[in-house]
Amino acid sequence: MRPAWGVATGALAVSASAVLIELSGTAPGTASFYRCLFALAPLAVLARAEHGGALDRSERVRAVLAGALFAGDSLLWTQAIGEIGAGLSTVLVNLQVVLVPVIAWAADREPVSRRYFAVVALVLPGVVLAAGVTGGPASVAGTIHASLAALCYSGFLYLLRRGGQDGRTRRAYLVVTASAAVVSLAAGFLGYGLDLTPGWAAIGWLVVVAVCGQVVGWLLVATNTPRLPSAVGAVLLLLTPVGAVVLGALVLGERLSPPQLLGCALVLAGAVLATRSPAASSPCRSGTPARGARPRRDSAGRSAR
Repeated sequence: MRPAWGVATGALAVSASAVLIELSGTAPGTASFYRCLFALAPLAVLARAEHGGALDRSERVRAVLAGALFAGDSLLWTQAIGEIGAGLSTVLVNLQVVLVPVIAWAADREPVSRRYFAVVALVLPGVVLAAGVTGGPASVAGTIHASLAALCYSGFLYLLRRGGQDGRTRRAYLVVTASAAVVSLAAGFLGYGLDLTPGWAAIGWLVVVAVCGQVVGWLLVATNTPRLPSAVGAVLLLLTPVGAVVLGALVLGERLSPPQLLGCALVLAGAVLATRSPAASSPCRSGTPARGARPRRDSAGRSAR
């Protein structure tokens, strides 16, 4: 599987999480904690079979921080949904399409191509339309929570990409997930809602979330994003909100409006354009350097949820 298609498949697998969590009927803290907890066992098996040895101290620290950012994204985004609605909160969180390449440029001097800006101009209106944003006042608190979620999401994606550069993606991702579980547990106790006995039906849905989104989806993203420019990876991850809209219609009976259908078409067109670009189909030669090496400043760019 080509890296671009791997990220696209992972993004679509992750898109099922919102619907599955809705079906579980659990609070943000409960959903975030259990989706990470249930993913630890299969991830541990996969990590054990991975070659390359144990992570060093800097890699462990980076993975722990990425896990904390993932938990922050999940908790803040869910909080924002109740304050400004799923549409506007989804749009704000997916500002990662702009933020991730900026972080990669600032930290690694990774170049951003003109093609990427053309893709962004295509898909950002699509995200707005697909999310069903129709305007109206938004609470200050909801806007702040969603914007902070976007920052957490972007930082998580950048660190996730960095953690996959040394051929020990599964080991790093196992630490990321364990860290996210611990942070979610603490946040649940501090006010984000935590029920340690949510019932067997809820547990069943959260097990599916863990396998589909946390293991299959995010592991595909973690494995393939280091082989793509961060700009391309960020665009492909916009398939997640589109997939969530479509699944919401199919599973929860939510009706898609004509603007939402148009938005989905725009995002899908942007994703296809990104996958067909030369940068998306070939390994990059720049981006994040190996441990102890200085970043190279060639024109290919490499790296990104």
